[in-house]
Amino acid sequence: MVLTYLVISLLVSSITLAVIKLVKKIFQNQLSAKWQYNLWFLFLIALTLPFLPKQLIDFGNFFTSLDVNLNDEINHSITTSDTAVAGNPSWMQDFTLSVNRFDMEFLNILLASIWIAGMIVMAVLTLQGWFMLKKIKATSTAPKNKEVLRLFIHCKHRLNITGRVIVRESDLVKSPMTFGLFKTYVVLPSRIEEWMSMNEIQYIFLHELNHYKYKDIVSNYFIIVYQILYWFHPLVWMAFKEMKVDREIACDNAVLHTLEEPSYQEYGNTIINFVDKASNPKNIGLANELNGSKGQIKKRIERIASFTTESMSLKLKSVSIFLLVGVFVVSQAPLVSVMADDSSRYDFNEERTVYEDLSEYFTGYDGSFVLYDMQADTYHIHNQSKSTRRISPDSTYKIYSALLGLETDVISNDNSQIPWDGTVYPYEEWNRSQSLSSAMKHSVTWYFQKLDKKIQQDTIQAYLKQLSYGNGDLSGGLEEYWLESSLKISPVEQVQLLKAFYTNAFDFDEKNIKTVKDIIKLEERDGEKLSGKTGTGTVNGKNVNGWFIGYVETKEKTYFFATNIQNEDNSDGSKAANITLSILRDKEIIHGIEG
Repeated sequence: MVLTYLVISLLVSSITLAVIKLVKKIFQNQLSAKWQYNLWFLFLIALTLPFLPKQLIDFGNFFTSLDVNLNDEINHSITTSDTAVAGNPSWMQDFTLSVNRFDMEFLNILLASIWIAGMIVMAVLTLQGWFMLKKIKATSTAPKNKEVLRLFIHCKHRLNITGRVIVRESDLVKSPMTFGLFKTYVVLPSRIEEWMSMNEIQYIFLHELNHYKYKDIVSNYFIIVYQILYWFHPLVWMAFKEMKVDREIACDNAVLHTLEEPSYQEYGNTIINFVDKASNPKNIGLANELNGSKGQIKKRIERIASFTTESMSLKLKSVSIFLLVGVFVVSQAPLVSVMADDSSRYDFNEERTVYEDLSEYFTGYDGSFVLYDMQADTYHIHNQSKSTRRISPDSTYKIYSALLGLETDVISNDNSQIPWDGTVYPYEEWNRSQSLSSAMKHSVTWYFQKLDKKIQQDTIQAYLKQLSYGNGDLSGGLEEYWLESSLKISPVEQVQLLKAFYTNAFDFDEKNIKTVKDIIKLEERDGEKLSGKTGTGTVNGKNVNGWFIGYVETKEKTYFFATNIQNEDNSDGSKAANITLSILRDKEIIHGIEG
């Protein structure tokens, strides 16, 4: 998930930044300084989109044609693993193929650790800046020159500012700055009146108070937050650097609007006076500073020199362009919704559900058990979280692969034979031609892979959509998608799909449904019939995923079940089957079936 969010944030922020810079370049004469700065707030919105709660940007299934899978990159080998348990009946023999894959979970953990470490470093640097401001505030004093104080009050009245804004002077600052969210301080260099005229000090006050008036201090905090979140993204840093310059230009323009034209040059000279006095500004992120780099000052002076009063036509053009860019930014929400869609989990909201603790049966495993009583229309679930988490179906998928083969006439009830191609497998049962019945009995993976090749991907994709089979993702490749690869399904969905299969809710050929039911029948005794399929996921030679899904038919009721177990190297279908049978016996659902 961390990888997914990193990719989304990189993509959305980069696209939005490119659009904003392009718009600014193309429409620079149609955008006022204020609205050029306001465009950056749309950039902040774009930076927010990947972190919004999914329900706020959920567009349902409208964009399901966009398949995004950022979490599974799997390579397969021909190594095999035999998970048969000695002494158990033949249906407990769960043959499987091992797959080799890069551990994406490890990559997610590594990326999350690096991301968090970077945010911690950035937070520490922000705290250093905050402590610097605190020190400046603690050592600052009220201006001794009463005329400076009167001028500050006059400028506040001139801009209709009534909030808590206090003027101070300090030996620790070389350039005027404004900071403080709840109580705002305008801090001047000490004895500024000795080398600046009252007119120039007035310009400084107007500039700093305009920062306060337009809530630029608040925007500083947003910038800091996003710099912490996006510390890894150089384009975001570049954008914020440009945003701050545009903010200063917008503030300069606001000041110029309050002055007469003869004062424009004197205002520009006031800013230039600080270039030499603070040639290396500290740039404390939480403060607005009058000074900046020489390049930034040059850009500001050029804009001051070309300043003209903003016309109504320019205002309308600026607002129109801003709204168009805003529409573009908001239009990215569906893309974010699709990419951020947590398809790794099934949304299950069944009211008739009983959650119970069956952990005593799952000692040593991270597991889940789902039981559905068809007559009572009630679910019994152990481990609510794991019951909706989608994982690879492995060989349990063969039930539906067989049904699709029959439905597409690739095989038939009378002719389901597929010849063996001579590839030698470590299981003797696999090294011969197979019928559908023998392939299901011995879980012959190559048989179902050949079925898929004959059926073809487009047909399989449409079939999975019709069944609503888990995440329906075939991106892992035609031979591998159900073997610890891209296709994933949750235990709850396994049960729901088994019920739909059993009742033929999809209106398939009844003859084909009966054929598959017959070949997945495992045991029948004393009026009880057990049907189902085991599955084992073997990754890098280790059995990490075990399934047993199926249903029990008794004289009075029909129960559907799905058991999944996982651990580092001891999970297979036969163990999942043993756990399932123990639970079903203790619930007195089965009596004569031994397993």
